[in-house]
Amino acid sequence: MKETILDALKSAYALDEGQMVANRFGSGHIHKTYKVDGPNKSYILQEFNDTVFKYPERISNNLGYLLDNFDPAKLPFVLPLPIPNRKGELFTTLDGGQYRLFPFVTGLTRDDIEEKEQAEIAAEAFAYFVKIFSKTDPGKLQDTIQDFHNLEWRYEQFDQALKNPTIEIDKETEEMIAYYEAQKELLKQFRIYRDQLPLRATHNDTKINNLIFSEDLKKVNAVIDLDTIMAGFVFYDFGDLARTVACTRDESSLDWGNIHVDMVKYKGLLEGFYTVLAGHITNKEMDSIPFGAEMMTLIMGLRFLTDHLMGNVYYQVTYKEQNLHRAKNQAELLTAFIEKRPEIKALESELKKKFL
Repeated sequence: MKETILDALKSAYALDEGQMVANRFGSGHIHKTYKVDGPNKSYILQEFNDTVFKYPERISNNLGYLLDNFDPAKLPFVLPLPIPNRKGELFTTLDGGQYRLFPFVTGLTRDDIEEKEQAEIAAEAFAYFVKIFSKTDPGKLQDTIQDFHNLEWRYEQFDQALKNPTIEIDKETEEMIAYYEAQKELLKQFRIYRDQLPLRATHNDTKINNLIFSEDLKKVNAVIDLDTIMAGFVFYDFGDLARTVACTRDESSLDWGNIHVDMVKYKGLLEGFYTVLAGHITNKEMDSIPFGAEMMTLIMGLRFLTDHLMGNVYYQVTYKEQNLHRAKNQAELLTAFIEKRPEIKALESELKKKFL
């Protein structure tokens, strides 16, 4: 990173630091992220990607609203919201780019976890996020990505791609199209929940690598990657976490026969949400939580298959059928979640007796 950017950074944020050094940090694919080390403190500096997030002003609005309605003493972890610059703004122009500065939080990030206890504390962290902001007005939050988890809209995109595909549809693709067209019962349930449940401030990207764990993996030090904070339903946040944590293979795996639901991890996730949220959100919301795992798996499969039909214009691929195979991967997982419904219902009953 240019010295001129670091000098401008110190000036913009009135940092009382001497020599500062910046190095690329993390494995994120959206923003360029740097760890900035000074003699006294370390920071995270992000160069903002406005190609993916087209409305930085909406992100500023949402994070600013949370800053104004946030009591850090009520959270058992750090929520590293961006530091306002000297003008009170969350975005700063440095050398023609848009940047944000965050406090640096020590710890470990993981792409997967192995123990039920780790699943439980991960779920508790994301559930605490919902709980701490449950009294805020979701109407004050703006959509940073329009219709991000809107299953109805994702089916509309899928149907449009079917009408005008840019690829030749082969037998394997036909099978996947038939599978996803047959899942519209979940769309009916989504509409019911959409009409019945209250909106909350939700994280909306609850992958395990958006947590910073302590070095011993016994607690969560921070919840990060806050650009997708919007008004949403609680089952969104449980769903994406369960989709990625409770699956026995990652979403690019071709090992179809070994894509299952790890019920030990799933139990840890559900227990984490119940531990934190039972009694703080409505009973209907609690009932909706397991639906999130099915719905978010369906959404991701639809998105992968739609992108395949459109010629791989959104997700990067290393071979032309990769999005089709990702869609098949998610289809296997969705089938596994559906098959586990009786076991999940029994688990819910146990937790309701304990917490409700």
